[in-house]
Amino acid sequence: MELPELLVIHPPPVFIIHQQQFSQKFKLLKAYESPLSTELFLQAHAQSTKALICYGKSPILRHLPSLGLVVTASTGFNHINLPECRRRSIAVANTADVFSEDTADIGVGLLIDVLRKISSGDRFVRSGIWPKNVQYPLGSKLGGKHVGIVGLGNIGLKVATRLEAFGCTISYNSRQKKPVPYDFYPNVCELAFNCNILVICCTLTIETRHMIDKDVLKALGKDGILINIARGPIVDEKELVKLLVEGEIAGAGLDVFENEPKVPQELIALDNVVLTPHRAAFTEEAFRDAFQLVLANLEAFFSNKPLISPVIDE
Repeated sequence: MELPELLVIHPPPVFIIHQQQFSQKFKLLKAYESPLSTELFLQAHAQSTKALICYGKSPILRHLPSLGLVVTASTGFNHINLPECRRRSIAVANTADVFSEDTADIGVGLLIDVLRKISSGDRFVRSGIWPKNVQYPLGSKLGGKHVGIVGLGNIGLKVATRLEAFGCTISYNSRQKKPVPYDFYPNVCELAFNCNILVICCTLTIETRHMIDKDVLKALGKDGILINIARGPIVDEKELVKLLVEGEIAGAGLDVFENEPKVPQELIALDNVVLTPHRAAFTEEAFRDAFQLVLANLEAFFSNKPLISPVIDE
């Protein structure tokens, strides 16, 4: 029996790690290995391609008239043209909350690192200046802080649960009020003004792009800390850099950036900023679960069964 075709334009990490297993289930159309341009490769397979797997790059839908499924190997789907998929009745599936636990862990880890100056302390020790009686600055405790969470979805809720265990007060901003024991702020600027820490967990949309702007950062204040484990463009990075350099906010922990993988040199030079390379969800366990979910969605699609984790239903 001939294997169903699966188009891979830009291979996601989950695909790279589990490529052998995918190849046992599907005939893989690897655009990234073809000597043809992506456009010519897609044209060559336009009529036969029913499903594609993507990650971080927008699939070129106009070249794929027979497409029935886009499955993304990520939780976010801002890189997919959902209105066009709806118009053409193309199903879309993502990895649901597979990465939520690990992303929440990194959010809390970044926050503790910034407050307790762990990374800067590591640099201090490695530099060899500790024996020279150089004064190392005090950190700040996490317990008792008022944390505002922007986006109380799967990840935001898990961040809140973890921070409650540290004795933090939790407030949040979301598209709508939720049945949770936390104070709701419909205005992000007001949330920032009333909190010590702002943790960004929301989805990147047209509405949330640069939502964390100069006004929100100013409202957070000189003792405030920003943590971003969502998407870089949610924060106005130029304003963030400016205010950090000028000491208008106390620090930041960033796993995502506006123009990845480019990171402003000013951020790299700051000791009160902790940087990680958009790897919040990158654990062996999460990748194993993501592979199983991606595979289950593909198998469901080719068997004419309901998707396991649909963003847009078939």
